[in-house]
Amino acid sequence: MNLTHAQLGQEYIITGIDTDDEELDGFLFTLGCYSGEPITVVSQLRDSFVISVKDGRYNINRDLAEAISI
Repeated sequence: MNLTHAQLGQEYIITGIDTDDEELDGFLFTLGCYSGEPITVVSQLRDSFVISVKDGRYNINRDLAEAISI
């Protein structure tokens, strides 16, 4: 299951990043998105997701959300 199917406010554990793009992998890693890290979807508006990872909140698009497996 990827992040687009997550329920708002529920904490999940990232099980992997599914993308073939190294630049995208690196960007998600800088946000703290890597296997074993807790993640929460705070809100969703159309194709935009506000996520909480570590001590930060970030706005990501649907493509990034689909790449994050939980």
